[in-house]
Amino acid sequence: MKPLRHVLGSLLCAVVIIGLIGLVIGLPPLQAAPRPHIVFILADDLGYADVGFMGSREIQTPHLDKLAAGGVVLESFYVQPVCSPTRAALLTGRYPTRTGVYTVVRPNAPWGLPLNERTLADALREAGYHTAICGKWHLGEYQEAYRPTRRGFDEQYGHYFGALDYFTKLRNGRRDWYRNDQPCADEGYSTHLLAQEAVRIIKERPQNKPLFLYVPFQAVHAPYQVPESYLEPYRHLEGNRQKYAGMVTAMDEAIGKIVAALEECGMRQDTLIVFSSDNGGPSPGRITDNRPLRAGKGTIYEGGVRVYALANWPGRLPAGRRTSEPIHIVDWYPTLLKLAGAPLEQPLPVDGLDIWPVLAEGARSPHDAILLCQSPSRAAVRSGDWKLIVNRAQNEIPGGSTTARSRATANRATTELYNLAIDISETNNLASQEPDRVAQLQQKLAAFLKDAVKPGNEQ
Repeated sequence: MKPLRHVLGSLLCAVVIIGLIGLVIGLPPLQAAPRPHIVFILADDLGYADVGFMGSREIQTPHLDKLAAGGVVLESFYVQPVCSPTRAALLTGRYPTRTGVYTVVRPNAPWGLPLNERTLADALREAGYHTAICGKWHLGEYQEAYRPTRRGFDEQYGHYFGALDYFTKLRNGRRDWYRNDQPCADEGYSTHLLAQEAVRIIKERPQNKPLFLYVPFQAVHAPYQVPESYLEPYRHLEGNRQKYAGMVTAMDEAIGKIVAALEECGMRQDTLIVFSSDNGGPSPGRITDNRPLRAGKGTIYEGGVRVYALANWPGRLPAGRRTSEPIHIVDWYPTLLKLAGAPLEQPLPVDGLDIWPVLAEGARSPHDAILLCQSPSRAAVRSGDWKLIVNRAQNEIPGGSTTARSRATANRATTELYNLAIDISETNNLASQEPDRVAQLQQKLAAFLKDAVKPGNEQ
């Protein structure tokens, strides 16, 4: 009988030989982590409480509910108060204080997402992914260099801006609909068109590459328009609330078609699907429902920057998990790059952190603090259960300037402190009762704002 060390030595040699043979004939390495297809779906102006998986009884979202039940629901997921800043944060992993995208990029505005930014699409394409965007860009178009096909996307379909007519594609008399950054004459309801294109891309993608499909829907941004058939289930609602509900259901149906295409093509088990809204719902209480959060779109109260989100990857993420750990949309940048095997070295500092352990293992948030920023002079920081909101003059911020506007802001400077664990609705300002905590959080906020760049539209 051979000594144990000889047996172990023979086994080790066999493993090495098998590995070498695999390299020669092209087999994947043993226990290699699969590179997922990535489908990132972004709703526009969706209310916090307007999906079934968080308890909505008014609006039907069966396809999103199924994804949520089969994956991880993110109950404390943070974005920016309006659309362009959220999109910039997702595609760069960087806060607005670094990119200058604090506000909406308007049509023909001579600025956009800075051209020195390495986008998520850039990085994934470099890593061998086929990259496509179907939906709203909103990060600049006044020069070709700012458009999607020049920012890392192999394919583009949809619109550059928001607030266009869902049927005619007109915004202020100008048509806003493009394929590969060239004017496109396709007709139909925009939610349906974006779903059709997403399905086409899934079915016709290059077979030798993983897919990154970014689907930032026009829905459910105003104007409130939807085919008549989607209104039928909501006859008990009135006005724009009824139309909005139908728009949510139409978007949910479109998401169902995207998932069905993944299943039909045998891709579903290998696909990570992420869903989020770009900011909180506008006109809360009248059109959207952000309860129990305070306020809505355009603010840095929870109703403006906290949205429900989900992540679903069969067999890789647990079904039925919910996490209340604070996460920001900047975190998807490094997380997706790591899953894709893309180089993590960046030419510019990244604010996002790897959240995969939070999703897959139920770990704590990797953040000591998260920045929530409406502008360099109105910002908030969340650390643990505590949130500090500071509204101050621009000239109090390093690099700021004294203007009539900043002097006016100084006249209404405020400091607010909330314990979100017991006051998610931000009704009880504890700033005067917790001066030490205010000072501690002010230091964290000052560190975020120390080198804040000016807004892109002011540079």
